[in-house]
Amino acid sequence: MRQEQDLLAGRYRLGALLGEGGVARVYRAVDVRLNRLVAVKLFRPTLDEVGRRRFAQEARVLGTLRHPGLVKLFDAGTDGDRAYLVMELVDGATLLDRLCDQPLGPAEVAELGATLAQALTYVHARGVVHRDVKPSNILLDSDGAPHLADFGFARAVDATAVSPTGQIVGTAAYLAPEQVRGEPVGPAADVYALGLVLLECLTGELEYEGPRVEAALARLTRPPRIPADLPAPLAAALVAMTRAEPEDRPSARSCATRLSDVAQRLTTRTGVLSVPQLRRRRTIAVAAIGALALAALLLAQPHGSEEQHSVEPQQNTTTATPQAYTPIPVVSPLEQAADTRTR
Repeated sequence: MRQEQDLLAGRYRLGALLGEGGVARVYRAVDVRLNRLVAVKLFRPTLDEVGRRRFAQEARVLGTLRHPGLVKLFDAGTDGDRAYLVMELVDGATLLDRLCDQPLGPAEVAELGATLAQALTYVHARGVVHRDVKPSNILLDSDGAPHLADFGFARAVDATAVSPTGQIVGTAAYLAPEQVRGEPVGPAADVYALGLVLLECLTGELEYEGPRVEAALARLTRPPRIPADLPAPLAAALVAMTRAEPEDRPSARSCATRLSDVAQRLTTRTGVLSVPQLRRRRTIAVAAIGALALAALLLAQPHGSEEQHSVEPQQNTTTATPQAYTPIPVVSPLEQAADTRTR
């Protein structure tokens, strides 16, 4: 009897504390009925009406989603005055913990972004917006694969808002501009947040720091600063993902395809240059084209010594009429290449 009282809902034995937030704590636990390790999110007994509605919403959302890039929900319920969620235990650190060690390299960031974008593609296709994509909500398993967690702020695209009117939902450092302005929020907000997360993975720093209000408003005055030495395809992807207007951002599906291609090219070192390297190559190419054009022009001009030559007089002493000089056409290598393509 005493043993059952020590169990949550008569089934889950709580262990070490894995993390906590404003409304809940997450514990490592054992499901004694199935003899398996799980993670239990235990909500505080002091939940207000908004908190209880968020719990119910997270349970409903997670209950409908099944994807390798998402944390699975096994069970949900209440035990006395405590609401709880029982989820898959991802036995590893959060992305935030990983970034405390050191920033990630471009190839790893592109691969991480592609995997998370695939998970968001699945979520968005089911009419759900996460609204709180950030490093602490991304769990890394033992293989380093990311899993998106914490759907407490998630909602259906056309659902009634859980939070009071006028309240900004999400974490200030990763809010999209439309969230800050209080406009309707759709899948593009998740894409923007993912772009900021990937940028933080590369730099090891928050792009928009400071108190909540200042951090939220900063993105309305300036775009994110993309490092100039990034590989050009990755830099272009981040610029697209963090555009100010939601309609100008690519979909999560497009991001997944693009980032996957970047990751593959970076891993194999196939034709990926940084923006400064591309500029230097363009400068060299323009100079080479100019030199070839000048050489072709000089070769096409008749030489003065040739103009002074005349035909030797014949034996009948009749003066021969000088033959007109016909320049030999000179074709530059670029023109030859163009002619070959035309054929």
